[in-house]
Amino acid sequence: MSLLGIVRAFIRFFNYFCMVYTLLLSIIYLIQLLVALKKVRWQEKRKISEDYMRYAESQNLLPISLIVPAHNEQENIVQNVKDLLKLDYPEFEVIVVNDGSTDNTHRNMVEAFDMYPIESAVQVKIPTQEIHNIYFNPDYPNLYYIDKENGGKSDALNAGINVSRYPLFACLDADSRIERDALLILGNEFLKDTTTVVAGGFVRIANGSVIEDGQWKSFEMPKKMVERFQIVEYFRAFLAGRLSWGSALLIVSGAFGVFNKQVTVEAGGYKTDTIGEDMEIVVRIHRYMRTHRRKYKIKFCPQAICWTQGPMSMRDLQSQRRRWQIGLFDTLKSHFIMTCNPRFHSVGMLSIPYSWLFEFLGTAVETLGYFIIPFSLLMGELNMYFFILYFLLAAMLGIMISVGGVILEQNTRKGCMSSRQAMKLSLYAIMENFGYRQAVTLFRFGGIVGYRKHKGSWGKIKRREFNTLTERNHS
Repeated sequence: MSLLGIVRAFIRFFNYFCMVYTLLLSIIYLIQLLVALKKVRWQEKRKISEDYMRYAESQNLLPISLIVPAHNEQENIVQNVKDLLKLDYPEFEVIVVNDGSTDNTHRNMVEAFDMYPIESAVQVKIPTQEIHNIYFNPDYPNLYYIDKENGGKSDALNAGINVSRYPLFACLDADSRIERDALLILGNEFLKDTTTVVAGGFVRIANGSVIEDGQWKSFEMPKKMVERFQIVEYFRAFLAGRLSWGSALLIVSGAFGVFNKQVTVEAGGYKTDTIGEDMEIVVRIHRYMRTHRRKYKIKFCPQAICWTQGPMSMRDLQSQRRRWQIGLFDTLKSHFIMTCNPRFHSVGMLSIPYSWLFEFLGTAVETLGYFIIPFSLLMGELNMYFFILYFLLAAMLGIMISVGGVILEQNTRKGCMSSRQAMKLSLYAIMENFGYRQAVTLFRFGGIVGYRKHKGSWGKIKRREFNTLTERNHS
């Protein structure tokens, strides 16, 4: 066979493989959506969202240490801490870890809370970069501030774990906000079931929403299309994706998750040479618990809300998604022994193979398809009518899944969006399949290609202060 014949044969094979692959992935997404919808309706029927209120004043709720890593977070850190101190929870402490910031993060924290260094014996359970000082003010008895050498987010979390006093800890992003009852909802999971080792909340895009004193006030559509697309994307990813996996879930967002501290320490703490620490620590805990044959559960609670700022430009979105893809690959590679290993049950046989085939390799397949399929049309190796049928079917499934995410949002967060706003977001759920989705895939593919170059770099994303009612009324 000639070289041209080999090329044509490969193109024909790839075209059909790509089509079957895309349709299979779309069907899996659709199944996840239906499973999630069933769970949401069951929770609504059982009034799960109100169940935690029975434990609001319970003395049996385990105390929680809230660890907030901060690197160059001068815009949001003070207000975020003030909001955290107002959370509804019987007993908790807030530990802010300044990870070698070069802006005014340190000065803002010390001045805002009138803090001063104290002598404190730290039991080093996990090695970290040097801690310079621990700051305190008795006027804020449950607030501690750590100033340390730069070591990355994982290192900052490990330092916070070392200083923490309580059996549970929560990892929180300095540029995010959690609602006042969110901690109560996740803490309740450890009370209801003592085998729970990790509980994660629902991260929502704050762009367009007004968050004041840790409470959601109102929602308006953000101005930029990239922000609107992300709102739809997060609905689909968290509600349809994470809700359907149950205890086989591989990731709890680094913006908001509660962990059993002892289990986390026994598993080795956060890995410091990765930029995907949120997924890596969960997979690490899976591996540790299965290896030691201990019963455990990992929970996802859509009623526990964390608000985060989504990237406001395509450049920042590219940096974020490239980092996510690098973190995914790094975690899967580090724990490759779990892949298709029945010793790790549903995680080894379902979750990790799914992540390899569809989250990692799927990015490469879809990217190559963007170039090879049009090329094959020009070469006459693909029937135009068949291509159009495939494209329309794949697009319809994608639209159905995206719109389904909006529908799930309306079922879990009734009253947040008006019917008109939901209709607008549904329009963007359609539009994201024609440009935005392809751009995100290319960004993720850049993470695969640039793995060695960027695996130690977080990148920078422009942030702004959270909107408040006062700011909105004067804008």
